[in-house]
Amino acid sequence: AVAVIGGGNSGIEAAIDLANIVEHVTVLEFADTLRADEVLIRKANSLNNITIIKNAQTTEVVGDGKRVTGLSYIDRISGDEKSLELAGIFVQIGLVPNTEWLKDSELALTRFGEIEIDSKGATSLPGVYAAGDATTTPFKQIIIAMGSGATASLGAFDYLIRHSDETQSTEDAA
Repeated sequence: AVAVIGGGNSGIEAAIDLANIVEHVTVLEFADTLRADEVLIRKANSLNNITIIKNAQTTEVVGDGKRVTGLSYIDRISGDEKSLELAGIFVQIGLVPNTEWLKDSELALTRFGEIEIDSKGATSLPGVYAAGDATTTPFKQIIIAMGSGATASLGAFDYLIRHSDETQSTEDAA
């Protein structure tokens, strides 16, 4: 059995994915409602090996010194301390990109703060490329971010090749 901490889209998506490969998944959500899209919640509720616990404040990850063996949480309604025996814990408590420092820049950002990019990783500023979870690339996973980085680097390389004459003539004029 494993636990997913977080009831947003990333948490419920992770629970659905995990339900296909583990015996049981418990989702722990701090709030009294899930923030995930309704279609994801319906899918999770349709799987008999997913349990969703709301109003759960995770307080401790328990282990034997070599591996995770469980977690403790407080039921925020009753105040009772509870525990679960687990083989793994997946923390999925948000996908807010770390782009606050770009807020006043000329880069186009989504309402969520993601850097808007095209299929080559180009941003709204010519010659500026971005990659990874801070961008509009879907599926915030390490392997996706790695591929996004490769795409952005190739896009930047292509941009430099195509604009090297402009860069050279600007440097010569200076």
